[in-house]
Amino acid sequence: MKSSNPVFNRSEEFNRASSNQTYAGGGQTYPGYGEAPGQVDGSGGRMTVDSVVQKTAISLAVVFATAFATWWWIGDIIDVNTVDQDAWGRALTLSMVGAGLAFGLSLANSFKKVISPALVLAFAAAEGVALGAISKVFDAQFGDGIVTQAVLGTFAAFAGTLAAYKFFDIKVGNKFRTFVIAGMFGMVGLGLLSLVLSFFGINTGLFGFGALGLIMAIAGLVLGVFMLILDFDFVENGVAAGLPDRESWRAAFGLTVSLVWIYTNLLRILAIIRGD
Repeated sequence: MKSSNPVFNRSEEFNRASSNQTYAGGGQTYPGYGEAPGQVDGSGGRMTVDSVVQKTAISLAVVFATAFATWWWIGDIIDVNTVDQDAWGRALTLSMVGAGLAFGLSLANSFKKVISPALVLAFAAAEGVALGAISKVFDAQFGDGIVTQAVLGTFAAFAGTLAAYKFFDIKVGNKFRTFVIAGMFGMVGLGLLSLVLSFFGINTGLFGFGALGLIMAIAGLVLGVFMLILDFDFVENGVAAGLPDRESWRAAFGLTVSLVWIYTNLLRILAIIRGD
């Protein structure tokens, strides 16, 4: 069964693994003709939970490092109730440049058949720049530890979703996959449409700080949790099928995207609540 997740459906290994019949013994498939046991497509190692954790940790470390560097370089936006226009300009510029690069690299990673660790890390760096700048703006506007709360909330959502996935033995079906992916593309499309309309002075309010913005942020948060469930499902199936170790980078990319998605929506929810 071919995946409907754009992050994984470009991986020939994921699609081949999902169509192979598995047998007892850790869910491993029999090696193909000419393949040595313990080796897939000539790879010297298999994807494991540890390898996924390691690659995801590296990806998130790059996000944090570039976000911190961006935060520090922007400087104080507000000093004694006075807005520093230079710092404000740097924050807006970096947020737009970082987000644009991250979006382009996310498309490259999503539709690349052979995953590239360099592109995954480049995406993480660009995403870190965007998040560092955006977080700086939210901190200047709302303060009171809003960024720290959003970070803690993101990891709490990750831990809670993982616990629910394991303890309740959640199974992912085709309808659920289709719903989540359609929702993700739909929300991205609405974001791009709102951005284009804003150039013509039209404010949709979908991603603002009003009631409609709050509804969209909550919907985005729920969608981010569903995206994590898809990530956990593919990692579990990939490990069981003995995919090549390089596919750990694809899994790490998917997890990073989901965590960033959850963080940005949590940041908006906290900002809207404080604004009210």
